[in-house]
Amino acid sequence: MKLNNSKKGILFILLVALLLVLGACANNDDTKSTNEDADSTSHENMDMGETTDDSAEGMEGMDHDNMDMSSSGDIPEGLKTEENPTYPVGSKAIIQSDHMEGMKGAEATIVGAFDTTAYAVSYTPTTGGERVTNHKWVIHEELINAGEAPLAPGTEVKTDAAHMQGMKDATVVIDSAEETTVYMVDFTPTIGGEEVKNHKWVTESELSPAE
Repeated sequence: MKLNNSKKGILFILLVALLLVLGACANNDDTKSTNEDADSTSHENMDMGETTDDSAEGMEGMDHDNMDMSSSGDIPEGLKTEENPTYPVGSKAIIQSDHMEGMKGAEATIVGAFDTTAYAVSYTPTTGGERVTNHKWVIHEELINAGEAPLAPGTEVKTDAAHMQGMKDATVVIDSAEETTVYMVDFTPTIGGEEVKNHKWVTESELSPAE
């Protein structure tokens, strides 16, 4: 059957329209696939970022909570030995403070006893990171050009104590002061792990007699 020119023209137009419709569908599928891939990539990147942040926070926590850098046993210049301490050198006592994880309830061996003023302080580590608040303890002899003890709450002064990373040479704010006997102690954490040597400092009120 022969088609006249008019019918041929109509068929040609229909064929072109069909091709255009099929092409548009294919483009929509490609666009949808591309968007899905982009969404997937975005979610994956977000998950990686959150994991990285959590890891960083965990590492900061380890630095501040578990790293005791006071184990050298060095005594600050001018620190006076307590002549008649409640807990003599070599004796045992139970720690009632929780400066570090696994500290409270641990049996301590007294390494040194000294008469001084102990301060709770707040400071921003010189190495960066979150501000440390109410750190216990920094003693008067570990402060730089501090003058006469005790210092009033709110006083700002530098310290050369290196109990934790980023503490040495930091500017600290005095939160509270306590004139007391401070002890340097050895103890094994109640959660296990290696013995902590020459921990600085525990005040007399933070110890109780060992049974």
